[in-house]
Amino acid sequence: MPKKIISDEEALHSAIRMVAPGTHIREALSMVLQAGTGALLCFGDVGKLARLSEGGVQLSAEATPQLIYELSKMDGAIILDEKGTRIHYANRFLRPATGFPSGETGTRHRVAQRMSFRAKCTVVTVSQRRASVTVFCHGRRHLVKTVQASVNKATQAIQTLEKYVAILQQTLKDLTIRELGGWVTVMDVCRVLQRREMAERIMRREVIPLVEELGEEGRLMMLQVSELRKPFEEARLVVRDYARDRTEDAVIERIRTMDSDDMLNSGLIAQALGCGSGARVLETQLSPRGYRVLIIIGARFSDTVIHNLIEEFGSLPGILKATKEQLVEVDGVGEAMAERLRTGVEMLRTQLNMDTRK
Repeated sequence: MPKKIISDEEALHSAIRMVAPGTHIREALSMVLQAGTGALLCFGDVGKLARLSEGGVQLSAEATPQLIYELSKMDGAIILDEKGTRIHYANRFLRPATGFPSGETGTRHRVAQRMSFRAKCTVVTVSQRRASVTVFCHGRRHLVKTVQASVNKATQAIQTLEKYVAILQQTLKDLTIRELGGWVTVMDVCRVLQRREMAERIMRREVIPLVEELGEEGRLMMLQVSELRKPFEEARLVVRDYARDRTEDAVIERIRTMDSDDMLNSGLIAQALGCGSGARVLETQLSPRGYRVLIIIGARFSDTVIHNLIEEFGSLPGILKATKEQLVEVDGVGEAMAERLRTGVEMLRTQLNMDTRK
């Protein structure tokens, strides 16, 4: 089975998780720091790392914190497998090519960065003089912060994410009011997708890496982040309601690859949806298919029933105008379900009116 190719960013996140609090590697690093010594740990393809190094001692032992600490007392590098579960070499001299770039000044850090470049591996260094831990992954550098510093930074990032999610939720409410009133424009839809992408980028680029770095210490924060994800899924349904001749995934991926300036350009968002381009396209009125509203009214409709309703009536306005008798004729919809739909829509209207008056 071919090995899965991952991006440099994914590899760095994986390396950060490997040295997070609660892992055996982090425990070993803490022991080295407390002893006031240094260390150099290499994680990756053992065969490749062996070819790019020499000397030392070859062994095959379980990578326990105590053994890593004892072996780090020797000057050379410790070579482990990609997951850091077994130690294969100790006191190894690394010899990466000097042609690979490095902005590091210390010898250990310079060798570590070049090794991570050449071998496409992860190298973790513990600086004796600075009492710090640095992760080099595929040439990228990450300074491991203390738990308290990470908690403070993650808390600030989550607070920022909460503000963006609150704006997204309000934008979704505004869209729902317009959908029930029958006056949605392309601009209204683009605004939701822009807000979703703004919040999603903060979560993906800032919050998740910081919480992952906390390991076991970030369990409660990860639960909080999971709750903040929910509006993202609702906003994704907006794409299903309005995208023309393209899938949800295709639209979301196209918006995700936009740079910050393009993402704020409503015209480009409209093009991603398949709504065309031009000066007046943003003023064009749209009619939602109805997936999002049928799901959020809480009537427990199955995907099949929702699909049948949309196939029968064509759009949300068509479903809302249908009589109870017309709804019952749809495959899978009985009298009780038809009544739940009509009641759910009215309750949603009432809730939105109450929220608007606050």
